[in-house]
Amino acid sequence: MKKIYSNSVLILFLFLLQFACAQTEKNNTGWEQLDGILSNINPPTFQNKTFNIIDYGAIADGVTDCTIAFKNAIEDCSKNGGGKVVVPEGIFLTGAIHLKSNVNLYISENAVVKFSTDKNKYLPVVYTRWEGVECMNYSPLIYAYEQENIAVTGKGILDGQGSNQNWWSWKGKKDYGWGEGGPDQKFGRDKLFEMAENNIPPEERIFGDGHYLRPNFIQPYKCKNILIEGVTFKNSPMWFIHPVLCRNVYVLNVTIEGLGPNNDGCNPESSKDVLIKNCYFNTGDDCIAIKSGRNNDGRRVNVPSENIIIQNCKMKEGHGGVVIGSEISGSVRNVFAENCEMDSPNLERVLRIKTNSIRGGVIENVFMRNVKVGEVSEAVIKIDYFYEEGDVGEFTPTVKNIFVENLTSKKSSYAVWIKAYNRSPLQNIELKDCFFDNVEKENVLESVENLEIESVVINGKEFTFKKDKL
Repeated sequence: MKKIYSNSVLILFLFLLQFACAQTEKNNTGWEQLDGILSNINPPTFQNKTFNIIDYGAIADGVTDCTIAFKNAIEDCSKNGGGKVVVPEGIFLTGAIHLKSNVNLYISENAVVKFSTDKNKYLPVVYTRWEGVECMNYSPLIYAYEQENIAVTGKGILDGQGSNQNWWSWKGKKDYGWGEGGPDQKFGRDKLFEMAENNIPPEERIFGDGHYLRPNFIQPYKCKNILIEGVTFKNSPMWFIHPVLCRNVYVLNVTIEGLGPNNDGCNPESSKDVLIKNCYFNTGDDCIAIKSGRNNDGRRVNVPSENIIIQNCKMKEGHGGVVIGSEISGSVRNVFAENCEMDSPNLERVLRIKTNSIRGGVIENVFMRNVKVGEVSEAVIKIDYFYEEGDVGEFTPTVKNIFVENLTSKKSSYAVWIKAYNRSPLQNIELKDCFFDNVEKENVLESVENLEIESVVINGKEFTFKKDKL
């Protein structure tokens, strides 16, 4: 009896230990991670030194080219241990600005930096990533490569001057000023993607002049400790804020206004520990789109985006509020979005995941809570495995662990729209305390595994479903 009793105690002990471990694991895989991730995201600090671009020959008339003045002030600041490069009140015209380590580019209130529409001002080409593919292309308007402790701050305006008269027409669409026989990005885009699939080294993928691949606004590339705070961005040629292969990125109190083609607001790509907080987005494409490289090139680099936090942001127009994909071949994990507001008949979706079997990748651990939605034109939650090319590739994507809590929406076409593959269903999605009003159409739920619903109301009725139909 003593032996049996001892064995029973041992079995009970092992069971309790296993249960405790499971509970600990569960408690460490949700919002409980947030504080730990936030503790790793800290803005850089700078020496108390100032370098005014006026002292380097800049003239605030909006006509004089101040590119050299910016360059010399930034280089002088960095060589002297860093500090603040000050853009004072006035209008300053410039070409590409390249940041250096320990430099805070400070745009004063009532200062406007206008970026030239002369394409030669963004040459020679630099090492960049364009739509998820590495290449040599036009410099982003503000660029940094392998730098540490960099910032763009202040209350001034950065104006990319994108319009139908210059950059935007390269999209090749008449809606953006393109005319028959005019410059068009299609040939260059197709060539870049073909080179990447054929494993041509990025250094040999040389574009720039004559290829019409528009640069992004600000792109830190392989940088650490980045702060973008307070400034207003307007009318980028393409994407606005695009950190690539970066670590510790802090985007705070930024306003983004641009309704041009591919005017994504903030696209962290293959980056880790990113905080986007108290920002306003009014964009011609996705407000925030988390990415990790496209197709073969994304798998070659093979660096995920992870630990991306979005707090207290407002989204007006755009294709989606919080978006993951479609350049997602390097995977994404640990995305947290909370306390956001979205509202516009021209905002299409709230939470969007877009991928396909050419992109591949794993998207996991996406958390959203406390979101107020006025209206969106399509689906509040949309997860699409059939984006663009659809299911024609050999790299089946995986999407799992999606949690949405305390979301209210006043108007949409769909509440939830999900189409996954039978061979790779969406795994584990939980909706809790969500209320959807004025929903026009029935939910779409194709190939969903482990859908959990708790206190979800659509058009005043509790949402129920039959598991055998998923």
